[in-house]
Amino acid sequence: MRYGGKLIGICGGFQMLGRAIADPLGLEGSRGESPGLGWLDFETTLEAEKQLRNTSGVLTLGNAALKGYEIHAGVSRGKALERPSAVLEGTRPDGAVSEDGQILGTYVHGLFEAPDACEALLKWAGVRAPQRVDYTTVRERAIERLADCVAAHLDLKRILNLVT
Repeated sequence: MRYGGKLIGICGGFQMLGRAIADPLGLEGSRGESPGLGWLDFETTLEAEKQLRNTSGVLTLGNAALKGYEIHAGVSRGKALERPSAVLEGTRPDGAVSEDGQILGTYVHGLFEAPDACEALLKWAGVRAPQRVDYTTVRERAIERLADCVAAHLDLKRILNLVT
C-alpha cells in the first residue's frame, strides 16, 4: 500500500482485489466482465453453483486457528493464489497474500470472531499488543441483555395471548 498500510478483502472484497471478475451467466446482473483493482494476480469467474459451508483452518499468518463460513459463487484462479492466506480443513488453500505482505484476501467470513485469527490479523496490521476478545461470549452477553430488556418492558403473557 502506498503509505505502508495493510488491506484485507473478504469474499467479494477479495474478488475485487484481482484483475477481473467475469459473470458469463449473468448471475449478478448483465453478462460480462468487470475489471478488478488488479492488486493481486488472479481472476474470478462467477459460477452457478454457490459455495456455502462452515469451515475452519489456519491463517498462514502465524498459523493462527480460524473458524468461519464461505458463501460465494466465485471461483478464483491465478498466480497470487500460490501464496494462500489460509489453509482450510487441513489441505484446502484459500485466498492470497500479496508478495509484499501488505494485502490479504480470503473467502472466509467471520475471521475476526476467532480470537487467534483476530490477534494474528491485528498484529499483521501493526497493532503491537492486541487485546484478545472472545466474540462468542460478547455476543451471548448482548443477547442475554436484550432478552432481559424485552422481558422487563413487554407484557409477554399478553402478547402470547394475542398470537395464540
